[in-house]
Amino acid sequence: MSAFNEEKVLSVHHWTDRLFTFKTTRDSSLRFSNGHFTMIGLRVNGKPLLRAYSIVSANYEDHLEFLSIKVPEGPLTSRLQHIQVGDSIIVGRKPTGTLLVDYLLPGKRLFLLSTGTGLAPFMSIVRDPDTYNKFEQIILVHGVRQKDELAYHDMLVEHLPAHEFLGEMVTSQLRYYPTVTREQYKNMGRVTDLIESGKMFGDMGMRPLDPSEDRVMICGSPSMLKDLKHMLETRGFNEGNTSRPGDFVIERAFAEQ
Repeated sequence: MSAFNEEKVLSVHHWTDRLFTFKTTRDSSLRFSNGHFTMIGLRVNGKPLLRAYSIVSANYEDHLEFLSIKVPEGPLTSRLQHIQVGDSIIVGRKPTGTLLVDYLLPGKRLFLLSTGTGLAPFMSIVRDPDTYNKFEQIILVHGVRQKDELAYHDMLVEHLPAHEFLGEMVTSQLRYYPTVTREQYKNMGRVTDLIESGKMFGDMGMRPLDPSEDRVMICGSPSMLKDLKHMLETRGFNEGNTSRPGDFVIERAFAEQ
């Protein structure tokens, strides 16, 4: 059996000249947990060209969705950004990753800290009823350079609170904190700085991070991962993994494609 499925592109949405989303068909045999990533790509000269992409869509949906940046010289994204409805995409049959609530110890608040396309796995996690059953409050933080890069902003602010099944949980338990670094916006600054200074907690009227009650998931640029890991460990948080649950988990396979 092949390690990949061939899927068809169902829709493409370009958020900016650097950022786009696309949906594909989903083979009925594909199983994944919310927060997982898989290898996806295109065939180039008969050979698969692949990168790891977190899955945006929830595991109960009948399609797959991915969020990608556009890199002019990127081996994959320079090609992927031009896909159109009906084109074929290769999707790995074995999703994996560390951003699962099962890899966290029980807690009261769940912080989902992301930059750029690192938001992708958290979009599936905030649409998982199990997330709301395990945590009293979910705080989704998304840092970008410019406000038009706040992908899924309208879904988080307008559509999810009105969702037929998730709406009540989202309205009462989910807090969304978007922040921008390079232009004027209601929240401004790097995620690490906003946590370090305490401004983020002040803006939302909540207490700072506490390892006895809070759990954290991190997905973003390598420098952001490094800085937040150090910040959490100095505050007494212990990192978890696929074999041992902890206070926080990091998606190390993530990279700006």
